[in-house]
Amino acid sequence: MRAVLDRPVFRQLWKFALVGGVGFVVDTVSFTLLRLTPAFEHSPLKAGIISAALAILANWVGNRYWTFGPHRSRRGWMEAVEFFGVSLFGTLVALGCLAFSHYVLGLTTVLDDNISKNVVGLVLGSAIRFVLYRSWVYHPGRKHRVAVPVEQRASVD
Repeated sequence: MRAVLDRPVFRQLWKFALVGGVGFVVDTVSFTLLRLTPAFEHSPLKAGIISAALAILANWVGNRYWTFGPHRSRRGWMEAVEFFGVSLFGTLVALGCLAFSHYVLGLTTVLDDNISKNVVGLVLGSAIRFVLYRSWVYHPGRKHRVAVPVEQRASVD
């Protein structure tokens, strides 16, 4: 079992989960604080967009330099565009869950909104993001990757 967990994909998944945990805290706290203000009391999607943007910024730093560090691109601007595109797609999944539960199912409390966006939506969106980050944004076979010497790879993991 230990050999399976030492595989690079599981190390990446573990790091992705830890970075995502930070993003989750940023997203959930900022979403809840915004929803409790009069300006966003009846605007859960606007609050969700703002909180998701803050979480995406935090996740970009963590994933670029730690989770997928050895596979990051020399063309950081293009990688950032791809990362934010994938993140936006995952965020739309979470916001879709929020919109469905809030406006279609009528589950409108702050707790209901948090569960639909930050539990159900997060799980679905995170699965999509991990697959796309690993297979596209930070895929080791893509051109223009930063060469990380073997000696440094151990410290990156």
